[in-house]
Amino acid sequence: MNVVDSSAWLEYFADGPNAAFFAPAIEDPRRLVVPSICLVEVFRRLMQQVGVEAALRATAAMQSGEVVALDAALSRDAGRVGVERRLALADSIVLATALSRDAFLWTQDANFEGYPKLRFRAKA
Repeated sequence: MNVVDSSAWLEYFADGPNAAFFAPAIEDPRRLVVPSICLVEVFRRLMQQVGVEAALRATAAMQSGEVVALDAALSRDAGRVGVERRLALADSIVLATALSRDAFLWTQDANFEGYPKLRFRAKA
């Protein structure tokens, strides 16, 4: 399974220098797990940058994978992992989702360093 964080989604949608690195995870919806917080972050950023229609199209594409809602159990796990790793709220939810699915985590965010299934590419 693959969890793609918001920075990687935004890079992919912008066809940035690292888009091809993230494409295999994003373009395999059968193995794609999408934390609901990523929908929030991507929609918000794209709405600001390119408008609501483009944001709607992008988040519709994200929903080709399995969207994981933030329920009570995942909230507690995110709180724990956030404290243990000193992560921001959204990052703690993304990591908790990856941990819950034993998934690879695709990102441009160095905050996830140490996660054994990390697929990291530094932002160009």
